[in-house]
Amino acid sequence: MSIDWSTYEGGHAYDELVNSAHAPRLGTETLFNFLATLNQDGLRHRQTAAEHTIQNLGITFTIYSQGENIDRAWPFDIIPRTIPYSEWQRIEEGLVQRVCALNLFIHDLYHDQKIIKDGIFPADVLAKSVNFRQQCIGAIPKYNIWAHICGSDLVRDDSGTIYVLEDNLRVPSGVSYMLENRMITKRVFPDLFHNHNILPVDNYPAELHDMMMSLSPRTQVKPSMVVLTPGIYNSAYFEHAYLARQMGVDLVEGKDLIVGSDDCVYMKTVFGPRRVDVIYRRVDDLFLDPEAFNPNSTLGVNGLIRAWKKGTVALVNAPGAGVADDKVVYAFVPEIINYYLKQDPLIPNVPTYKCMIPSERDHVLKNLDKLVVKPANESGGYGMLIGPHSTQAERDQFAGLIQKDPRNYIAQPTLTLSTVPTVVNDTLEPRHVDLRPFILQGARPYVTPGGLTRVAMRKGSLVVNSSQGGGSKDTWIIQDTP
Repeated sequence: MSIDWSTYEGGHAYDELVNSAHAPRLGTETLFNFLATLNQDGLRHRQTAAEHTIQNLGITFTIYSQGENIDRAWPFDIIPRTIPYSEWQRIEEGLVQRVCALNLFIHDLYHDQKIIKDGIFPADVLAKSVNFRQQCIGAIPKYNIWAHICGSDLVRDDSGTIYVLEDNLRVPSGVSYMLENRMITKRVFPDLFHNHNILPVDNYPAELHDMMMSLSPRTQVKPSMVVLTPGIYNSAYFEHAYLARQMGVDLVEGKDLIVGSDDCVYMKTVFGPRRVDVIYRRVDDLFLDPEAFNPNSTLGVNGLIRAWKKGTVALVNAPGAGVADDKVVYAFVPEIINYYLKQDPLIPNVPTYKCMIPSERDHVLKNLDKLVVKPANESGGYGMLIGPHSTQAERDQFAGLIQKDPRNYIAQPTLTLSTVPTVVNDTLEPRHVDLRPFILQGARPYVTPGGLTRVAMRKGSLVVNSSQGGGSKDTWIIQDTP
């Protein structure tokens, strides 16, 4: 039997493809009607074809379990997530606004700290930041940009409102999977790309390349650029290799680079040392330079921070940018935007309780069964309490953690994330999703048209992270205006 949209159970969530009347949303009519022509065999055939493509191309991610690295095939669902361009335009403007303000904030923290002196941002929050790097004080990266690549996670609630859930400013990952998702979807639904005006994403490597070139300290010569990886055992190694290959630059490890007596960075080659101008580093701050940070690190380059501070090499993202990659800092972003840009946020934060404030902490402790509690610097969905799905023992544990270190926790209401039809047992069922667009900032800003849609594959689950059973979808920004 073909798909009958009248029986599609969207539940109480906002569905990105199908409205409450079981009709297609703006711009999705062609996709909606095409899917209605597919039967179970058609869905199974296309989903299987996608999975075979992933296996043949070796698209993997790594999870860490019981001390072992386990490579898994990238989990992918063939039904795309759609957003009309008329809505996307404001989202794009809001993301650029947000990254602009966050870069001004980071630069201020490593210089005059005016936002603290003016009483907008608490000194105590900075004092207890695990990602503030004393070694970076006074550094002046080109254009005063610290977070050159940002992955801001967006969610939509049951009213249809888009929120920023968090900002990823250290070494945000996932963009290679966004690009591969598009390639696979084109193979599975080639005809649909002729019948939809879908904005392309495959120019991202070129945009990343141009952004990196704009940061080069040497303007009279063609920049030499590299991607610095921790190595093959890193969970995102596939992405490091993929982006280096797509940009046509060398993929290097720390042992391949040296800092010379002139405080310039050189790559070792069979023809002798070759100067490097820009490093897209996928190594965490504390392992980046044993001279400046962890002296036992074998992943970094001795003297790299010294060279960066002298302006002989650009680092993408700049070390120290993670000071704004903190869920407590996230709670202050609306004030940060207003302070530096004199504007209201175009995309709101999820309402957030700061446990460091006694009155808000009391509210959180009394409502742990209704809230999502997050530690300041965990990622991947770890270290969280999802109140409605928790046990009393888990809530008691988190109450103790919050009272012991209130600065380290925020809490938010449990949102009913939007859903997208997803292939489950050869039919379509709604599954919750979020969205990670990628924002580049060098000489100019760039936002990927769409991003990486992550999907919670388990029914009712809100956890979209691939390491915890989540999957992904292609994201279509559909031109719906003349």
